[in-house]
Amino acid sequence: MTTSRDPSTNHAYPPGADAGFAAAAAAAAEAFPLGEALAEMGAVIVGQQPLLERLLVALLADGHVLLEGLPGLAKTLAVRTLADTIACGFHRVQFTPDLLPSDLIGTMIYNQRSGEFALQRGPIFTNIVLADEVNRAPAKVQSALLEAMQEKQVSIGGQTLALPELFLVLATQNPIEHEGTYPLPEAQVDRFMFKLVVTYPSREDERLVLDRMTAAEDPVARQVLDPAEVLRLRRLVRDVYVDERVKEYVLDLVAATREPARAGLARLAPLIEYGASPRAGIYLVRAAKALAFLGGRGYVTPEDVLALGADVLRHRVVPTYRADAEGTSTDAMLAQIFAAVAVP
Repeated sequence: MTTSRDPSTNHAYPPGADAGFAAAAAAAAEAFPLGEALAEMGAVIVGQQPLLERLLVALLADGHVLLEGLPGLAKTLAVRTLADTIACGFHRVQFTPDLLPSDLIGTMIYNQRSGEFALQRGPIFTNIVLADEVNRAPAKVQSALLEAMQEKQVSIGGQTLALPELFLVLATQNPIEHEGTYPLPEAQVDRFMFKLVVTYPSREDERLVLDRMTAAEDPVARQVLDPAEVLRLRRLVRDVYVDERVKEYVLDLVAATREPARAGLARLAPLIEYGASPRAGIYLVRAAKALAFLGGRGYVTPEDVLALGADVLRHRVVPTYRADAEGTSTDAMLAQIFAAVAVP
């Protein structure tokens, strides 16, 4: 069969990989300024280009994001800035140990005049929710958030209420404070498409932060998208072509986290308690499609998968006590897996 070849990566793809998509992608790029959205976010956030790009990928791929980093690294500001570029609803919820499920999803309020109960909706009924310090809330709140993330619905007073079609949870957590925190259950962590680790900026970037945040006026991102446009972009992203060999590559990566010995990584077997779930492969393909779309391509390459692999897998691979004792991080194990699994 005749194949086309991507000159940037030298990967071959069957004809038709871009058929019917190039025109739609070009029209979308002209009508919906994703590049402009990224530029608006970059006008506020300094030196976090990969973070901003992945937030846009998650938006296009309909995936929730968990951001982990030390205090003061602009995690909350990055989420708020993303919301500022979209003409949509946004609520920030500060998670605390005394937070109740009703504080998040709402409750039934008794009306003494009518003698009836009326529904009072909580802040979860919006398009983008910032769950700040999500690991500080107790189990019942986490359970309510889990239903919203997975089913896009909440249960109040025996009623099941749907959330908006554009609904995204962007959560932050601090890795160094453990007092008054509740470790997120694996079932909830698995619902996040990405776990993004935010690190210190370089000295040059930090100087720009000083200049920008001590100026006469704080920078503010302009609105360049709306929910209808985002939903249309998501439909285009789903049409991005994924070759069978790329799908097999994703399956090989996920399988290597479960049975590293079969991938020639017997040394990792005693270091991994549990590997990635099937949801990891689904999210990795969906995210790679969105990254390809952002790059103006109608097909996914293995490089797209590799670029996002650690962000999709790091919170789904559970290390053993031995790994913790030896100081072997999950990212270090994933790097070995990416190096060992053959790229198509």
